[in-house]
Amino acid sequence: MSDWLFDLGNSRFKFAPLDGAAAGSAQAWAHGAEAMTAAALDALPRGDTAWVASVAAPALTATVMDLLRTRFAHVQVARTLPECAGVTIAYARPQKLGVDRFLALLAAATARRPVLVVGVGTALTIDLMDADGRHRGGRIGASPTVMREALHARAVQLPAAGGDYAEFANDTADALASGCDGAAVALVERSLRHGTDLLGAAPALLMHGGGAAPLLPLLPQAEHRPALVLDGLARWAVHQRPLGR
Repeated sequence: MSDWLFDLGNSRFKFAPLDGAAAGSAQAWAHGAEAMTAAALDALPRGDTAWVASVAAPALTATVMDLLRTRFAHVQVARTLPECAGVTIAYARPQKLGVDRFLALLAAATARRPVLVVGVGTALTIDLMDADGRHRGGRIGASPTVMREALHARAVQLPAAGGDYAEFANDTADALASGCDGAAVALVERSLRHGTDLLGAAPALLMHGGGAAPLLPLLPQAEHRPALVLDGLARWAVHQRPLGR
């Protein structure tokens, strides 16, 4: 029987087969598991072990976990560890680092190079790691999508979506897109500069998450790694799996 990987985020639900020590071809629901139809839920795979990473709300996590327990002999939930697979977490209380950030670092560490890992989902997360797998800390901010939604909530005349990036926009929708995307890009660029100063070498920029695509043209040096969390979950699974499996 097969093992499967499940990444339950705040805004996306992705899953893929465990293929050796990596994630296989991934499937995703762009609006999360709560948007999946009964037929889609019924079509979820069955197998031996489900390896799960979740940063979603507890109620949604519990619903998905209950479903997976009916389809898999074993369900294993990933947790942030102080050290794993050559990665050492900077937090004094490692369990406070989101498991999605932890798993993205596990995946990024395979290249053994300094990296800045940027996740763009509900939050904008930024983590620096050196070539030896030492996490040097990070930042959390609002993603451009959440910035737009927050502005719209306080001033309904400001559209919550739409517009195109421009360095100096000449209409409101473009100005909003430019300001919110530009704020995220500026934080990434600042983190790259200071990461270079700290490590003495420029880190590679790895980006993942459902909101990464609009920022990629503004950060041409970035490597788009949409399955980074699933790849990290695969590494975690391999290191947790009993010998002989």
